[in-house]
Amino acid sequence: MIGNLSVPRYLTVLFFALLTLSSAASLCVAQADDKTQQAIEFFNQGQDAHEKGDLPAALSFYEKALAAFPEFPEAELQRGNALLALKRPDDAEKAFRKALELREDWTLAMSNLGSLLVERGKYDEAEKLLAKALESDEMNQAAVAAMADLRLRSNADEKVLRELLAKLSSFSGNVRPTVSVLSAKAAIELRLKETAAAKETAKRVLGLEPKNSSANLILAEIALMERDADLGETYVRAAESAGNLTPETKRLRAVALTMKGKKAEALALLESIEKPGEAVRSMIVDLKDGDVADLTGLEAKIQRTPDDVNALTKLCHGFRVSNPMKAIEYCRRASTLEPNELSHAIGFGAALVQAKQFDQAIGLFRKLLTIAPENATIRANLATALFQLKRYAEAKAEFRWLTEKQPDSPAAFFFLGIVHDQLGEYMDALATYQQFLRVADAEKDKLDIEKVNLRMPAVQRLAKERKGRKSE
Repeated sequence: MIGNLSVPRYLTVLFFALLTLSSAASLCVAQADDKTQQAIEFFNQGQDAHEKGDLPAALSFYEKALAAFPEFPEAELQRGNALLALKRPDDAEKAFRKALELREDWTLAMSNLGSLLVERGKYDEAEKLLAKALESDEMNQAAVAAMADLRLRSNADEKVLRELLAKLSSFSGNVRPTVSVLSAKAAIELRLKETAAAKETAKRVLGLEPKNSSANLILAEIALMERDADLGETYVRAAESAGNLTPETKRLRAVALTMKGKKAEALALLESIEKPGEAVRSMIVDLKDGDVADLTGLEAKIQRTPDDVNALTKLCHGFRVSNPMKAIEYCRRASTLEPNELSHAIGFGAALVQAKQFDQAIGLFRKLLTIAPENATIRANLATALFQLKRYAEAKAEFRWLTEKQPDSPAAFFFLGIVHDQLGEYMDALATYQQFLRVADAEKDKLDIEKVNLRMPAVQRLAKERKGRKSE
C-alpha cells in the first residue's frame, strides 16, 4: 500500500540550508556548498522524472544526488520509492532503512519501510515501526493505511478493524484523500462484509488511479461474491494488466473460471501457486472432489447421495456444452435444494441457452435481472439468447450494457457490431467493429478478427453511401 510519497522541494532546500549553517566552521564550506547545490539539482530532476513516470531516469538522478551528497535522506527515500515501483523490493528496503538511518525520527520513512515490511511478511518489525510513527504523528495517513493492511493480514478482531475504519473514514472525508487510505478503507469494509461501502470506496480509488490493483481485486471479489463471473474476470484482468500476478489474483481468476464451468483450467491455475494459502488449498480439495473431468464418477456419487449440491453444481457446469439436457436437470436439482442461490438459477439458464431453448432462457433471465440487474453473466446469456432468435433490437440493449460495463471485452463489441450491422445501422456497426479490432486478442480472437476484416469493406461502403438507418 505504499504510495508515491514525494518529498516537497522546499523541505529539501530547508534541509540543506540548515546543514550549511551547522557546517560554518568547516574548512571546505565553498566546496560543500557546490556539492549540496548539485545534489539539490539532481534531486529535483529526479522528482520531475518520477512525476512523469520515467522511473529509470528518476532512479538515476536520485543516485547522482546521493553520489554528490551521501547524507541526503529525501533522495534516499525517493530512491526507495522508485526501486519499489521498479519491482526491486530488496533494494527498496535497503534504501528506506538508509533514509531512516540518516533521519531517525522521520515518520515518513518509518511509514514507507513499515508498509513494505508488511507486504514482505515481516510483521513484528513492521508493527514496531508503524506504532512509533503513529505515536509521533497519529494523523499519519500512510502509517494508518499500512497498519490497517497489517491488521487484515494478521486477522485482527472486529473491534480493532472498526477502530481503524473510523480513523480511515475521517481521512477519506478530506478533499483529496490518498489512494492508500481509500484502498485500506475498502479492504476493511470488505472484511467486515460491508460490501456496498467497499464497492463505493474501491470505485473512488479507481477514479484516482484506474490501474490500482488493490481496488480492482476488491471489486473482483465482490463481483464473484455476487455470482457475476464475467464482471469478476474483468476486474481480475485489470489487475493482471497492471502487473499483479500474485496468488490472490490467481485465486480470484480460478474462482471466475470455476463459476464458468472451466474446472480443469481453474485447478491447473491453483496448482501453479508455489505457496498456496488455506483458501487456495481448500479450493483445490473441492475441485478434486470427484475429479473435475470425471463426470461419470460424479454421477455415481449422485446416485449414492442425491442431495449433494456440490456434486450437482459440478455436473450442471460439466455437462453444459457436451450434454445440455443433462446439465439442465442437474442445475434444476441444485436450484431446488438451494432456491436462494443465484448461481444455480444462472447455471440452469445457461444450460437452456446451450440446449437452444432460447425462449425459456429469456424468460428466466428477465426474472433474474429483477433480482440482480448488475450481473454481467445474466446479461451476457440473455443477449446471446435474444441474438440467436434474431431479436436484434432487444439484444442490442444488452450488448450495449456489456460494452459499457466491460470496455475491454472483445466478445461484447463483436456481437454488438453484428447487431448494428443486421439492423442496417452501418455507421454504428463500423464504429463498433473498429472498437472490437482495438481490444481483440490476435490469437484468442483470430477467427472473429478475420470475419470482421472481411465484412468491414462492405460496411464502410454502405456507411459512406449513407445507406441504412441511425441507431436508436
